[in-house]
Formats: sequence, C-alpha cells, structure tokens
Amino acid sequence: MKVLVCGAGQVGSSIARHLAGEGNDVTVIDNRADVVRKMADTLEVTTIIGNAAHPDILNRAGARDADMLIAVTHFDEVNMVACQVAHSLFEVPEKIARIRAQTYLDPAWAELYRREHLPIDLIISPEIEVARAISRRLEVPGAFDMIPFGHGRLRVIGVRCDEGCPVVDTPLRQLTEIFPRLNIVVLGIVRNDRIIVPRGEDQMLIGDEVYFVTESSHLDRAMSTFGHEEKEARRMVIVGGGNVGHFLADDLENAHKGLNLKLIEVDPERARLLAEKLGRTVVINGDALEKEILDEAGIRESEAMIAVSNDDEVNILTALLAKRAGCKRALALINSPSYMTLVGPLGIDAAVSPRESTVSTILQRIRRGRIHAVHSVRDGLAEIVEAEALETSPLVGNPLRDLKLPAGVLIGAIVRGEEVIIPRGDTVIKPKDRVVTFVAQTAIKKFEQAFAVRMEFF
Repeated sequence: MKVLVCGAGQVGSSIARHLAGEGNDVTVIDNRADVVRKMADTLEVTTIIGNAAHPDILNRAGARDADMLIAVTHFDEVNMVACQVAHSLFEVPEKIARIRAQTYLDPAWAELYRREHLPIDLIISPEIEVARAISRRLEVPGAFDMIPFGHGRLRVIGVRCDEGCPVVDTPLRQLTEIFPRLNIVVLGIVRNDRIIVPRGEDQMLIGDEVYFVTESSHLDRAMSTFGHEEKEARRMVIVGGGNVGHFLADDLENAHKGLNLKLIEVDPERARLLAEKLGRTVVINGDALEKEILDEAGIRESEAMIAVSNDDEVNILTALLAKRAGCKRALALINSPSYMTLVGPLGIDAAVSPRESTVSTILQRIRRGRIHAVHSVRDGLAEIVEAEALETSPLVGNPLRDLKLPAGVLIGAIVRGEEVIIPRGDTVIKPKDRVVTFVAQTAIKKFEQAFAVRMEFF
C-alpha cells in the first residue's frame, strides 16, 4: 500500500512508523525542513519538504499512485484542502483528515464532507477521541485503560500491579486453579517499557502494567482479583476548560445524572462561556496550581480529578497536588511521550495520550475489511485487534492447542453471535467468529496472514 502522510508531528510520525514498519510505501510531507530530515534519518520513508495542500507537492510525493492520504498537519484548512486536491486532481481513493476547530465538526454542516463537496472519508477530532478515552477509564476505577470490544460484550482492561496485588508472583497457568471463578485471559505485560506476550509459566510482578480481557459481566470480579474494589466516582473535578474539558464535562453530565462535577478554568472569558454552555457543572475561574482554588473545588472530598489543560507540566503537577490533598484518583492528559513513563512512578493513576487515541482511530480505518477494532498500546509496541475469522484462515477448524500461532500473538477472547468465549486449549475458532487478539508490533504482518484479513489495502 502506498500512503501519503501529511504532517510530521507526533501523530504523523507515529502513523508513518507503524506503516513503514509493516513494509508499506510511505511518503511524509511537511514544510519544516529540520523535522523532515530527522524523520528521513530514523524511518524507512520517503520525505518531501513543502505544503501538503499544494498540487505540485502532492504530485512530487506520488499522489497519482497513492492508495491513501492521511492529513494530520497542525492546520485544519491545510488538511481539508489536501484531501480536496488529492481527490479532485489525483483521484486518491481514501482520505483521512484531522480537524480540530469545532465549527467544522458541527453536525449542521455535515453536508460539507459529501463526495461532491469536500470529500473526506474519515474525520478525526483528537479532542473528542481523548474525551471518550477518559470517559472509558472513569467507568472502571482502578484501571489505567479500558477498551470495549465485541459490541460491548468484552472489556480489555489495563491495570498496574501494586503492592498487595493478590495475583503477583503466580504463574499464569495457575490463575484458574487458585481463582476458579476468574474468567480472564492476560493478554500482555508491560515491564520496563518492554512488551511481554505471556505464556503459561510467566508471572506478573509488582510494577507491571497488565492488559487482560474479560466478559463485561465479569468485570467487577476480575478487578477485585487484582485488588481493585473501588466504587465509581460521584464527585469529580476537571482541570482545563478547553475543547477536551468541555467535551468531557458535557459527556459526564449526560451519562451520570447524579454526578457532582466541578471544572477549573484559568481564563475568565472561557470560564464564563463554559458556565453558560454546561448545565450542571460548577465552573470555577482560577489557577488549579493554587491551593485555594483546589480547596474551593473540594479536591479533598473528590473521588476523581482529571487534568486536561493544554500544558503537560500543569496536568502532571495538578494531578500530584490532588493526590496529596486526598483525592482518590488522578488522571492526566499528556502529550509528550517522554513524560508517559513517569506516570506510574509519580503515583498518577492514569494518563491519556491524544497521539495514541488518534493513531488507534486511524489504524482502525487503515486495517479495514475484516478488522473491526484496533487499539494501539504504548505508542505502537503492540496492538489489540478485533478481527473476523474467514473460512480461508488457517486458524479456523482446529483446537487452539494445535495451532502454531506466530510469536508475539495471543488470542484472548472470541465472540460468536451472542456468545462470549474465553478460549482454552480445546477451543475451536469458527468462520465469522470475532477474535480479540493481542499482537506485538513485530508480529502484525504475520497476524494479518494468519487471519486471512488481507483486503484491498494489504
């Protein structure tokens, strides 16, 4: 597949790295010469310096032969025009654009993106993606990540193994013996920034970040096995009233009628606007790094604090201050990849990366056809994929114990119609089963071959 990636920022570079690592023909366009040169030195991609919306630049990048254009520059208008030029002049089949300005996303103007007007096949709003990701994490107290699969019948949960976690130092094959009612599969372990796709003899250690899959109805039991029996928060404080904070507050208001919600915003005009737009949220104008403002928001009595300002350092410091003040759970929006590794050691309960949320959405579109969902783990070290098994797949018709799965691939759950199956050695995959699989980055190509999911873009 030939892909043009417009924009070499965090999202563009992550997507380029994903696709190039899988052997695709990737060309990256950016008007910053230093950024482009650095990318050319570190990735197996072609680079072009210039404005991605200009026809001559797209022509030089090989747009006539491209299968897909992904426009993720920092400017909405450049992304939109790049898609229009790619469609009108070069007939690029698939066009994805990142758009941040909310006026462009207003449903009232949805007709703008019809094929005969401004043809964009997928529009991504990082702010909306992040707000949704945070809402999912808040649904499961004690988890740093939560992703629904199988039409909501399954949950993939990320938990950190802390002191006192009942399942540490136990070989995975013994978990069902010690906890006979535990209906989970441990998919992956992150240890010292390294992904482990576990086998039966592997153990979880204190400090590990563990991803497991379970049926949604068994979630509470699974979380208690990991030592988490926290109740869902009913008193929350949001720090930062930008688009993410606004979307999150609006979403929480709609989802939880009895929620006591406060929002802290430093800009007076923005705070006034939010107070008018939000229905039940108390908006406080002030600096969340000041103790008096946190006290006014009732941080000591709050069960969750979510820091989503535009500044990583403010989000991290606010989360730490909230925890010190007695807030039970603190989440932080973090853009910089170098800060993500600090989250656990500092005591922050969960972090959300706009880059990872956006990349996951783009990958789900790229891996279309029989791929129904994709979630990127730790900046692409692994992916959690929901794929439909075809009759032609070599995985269909044989017990799992007899299959020779590629190294780095672990099948975690199967959805067959209305039935959820947590697989064991004698489980047999049937055609049309939806299979949730943990795939290390090095095994993605082999995974596609094993599931016979190579569609027109692969």
